[in-house]
Amino acid sequence: MAWGSCFVRLRLTTKDVLRSSVKGGRWPHSCQQRCGFKKATRKPETKRVVEEEPAPPHTESSETTVHHRTSTPHWDQQVPPSSPRAFGRLIKPLVFTVGFTGCSFGSAAIWQYESLKSRVQSYFDEIRADWLEKLRPQKRGDMRKEINHWWNRLSEGQRTVTGIIAANVVVFCCWRVPSLQRSMIKYFTSNPASKTLCAPMLLSTFSHFSFFHMAANMYVLWSFSTSAVSMLGREQFMAVYLSAGVISTFASYVSKMATGRFGPSLGASGAIMTILAAVCTKMPEAKLAIIFLPMFTFSAANALKAIIALDTTGVVLGWKFFDHAAHLGGAMFGIWYILFGHELIWKNREPFVKLWHNFRTRGGPGRGGDQGGAV
Repeated sequence: MAWGSCFVRLRLTTKDVLRSSVKGGRWPHSCQQRCGFKKATRKPETKRVVEEEPAPPHTESSETTVHHRTSTPHWDQQVPPSSPRAFGRLIKPLVFTVGFTGCSFGSAAIWQYESLKSRVQSYFDEIRADWLEKLRPQKRGDMRKEINHWWNRLSEGQRTVTGIIAANVVVFCCWRVPSLQRSMIKYFTSNPASKTLCAPMLLSTFSHFSFFHMAANMYVLWSFSTSAVSMLGREQFMAVYLSAGVISTFASYVSKMATGRFGPSLGASGAIMTILAAVCTKMPEAKLAIIFLPMFTFSAANALKAIIALDTTGVVLGWKFFDHAAHLGGAMFGIWYILFGHELIWKNREPFVKLWHNFRTRGGPGRGGDQGGAV
């Protein structure tokens, strides 16, 4: 299997994604160092009435000049939290991580229940649709028919991740809208020094500022989607993927707090590392290859060991090109879930599904007489 480029292009920090722009003269030096612009201090106005002097000719400052450039976001300076209370800021993200993970798997269980319950009705709907299709005159070049034909040729895993890829593309386009820059930085980049801590833990998973960064991540996700969804099912896959995005971001928060190396991060690599690690753990003998070097193959187990070793080294040595802590957190969650999490979480969902079944059959409006066993 030629699933490539997943070992060298994963989650990038925003500071390093923009480093190439600095060389092109589009970013001032202060933006690279602090990810923000330092505003000039105002002198306090005196209370005495003084004679007005003629105003100097208008000159556009460097800050205003950068503001007019649509391709560069305006980074607000974040003050790192003081060390005595630094780890106290992680309590809220920790609660959010646990709560969001629980909600993700609970929603996935309900989704699976509703899908199984409506399967019979869908079967009869498909028969009726096929019968009507035969009665209708065939149209040549029907765009809708071509799209349906392409969609039906995709695997279930590829259809599952299509929505994720579309969401990443939409967020990538939003980065190009100048009026959205401040909101994008606030909610779509994760930084423990920021005032907004919880929402970016999920939203930054769908955020890419560089097209190459997004293309590489989405290619890896597309490559592993068929194996991952066939192994987990689409509902469980979505729960694992979304939870992995939040968990990997929390691991990044912890690392930044411990080392004091703050800075915004964004990208889907933490969640993708979970999927990659899960597949490699479940199928350690599978053969992988890098896209540009298809002649060199290696086992999935060896690839996973190399990735973990690389990211561990990056965390210890403080490499800044990638968010190695997010990669490592995602990989550890993927390994743990295949070895223990599936048995502890997914296979124990039956009591929750029974509660939902009772609510749907007894508590729901107009469903008092509907009976049936839990799926």
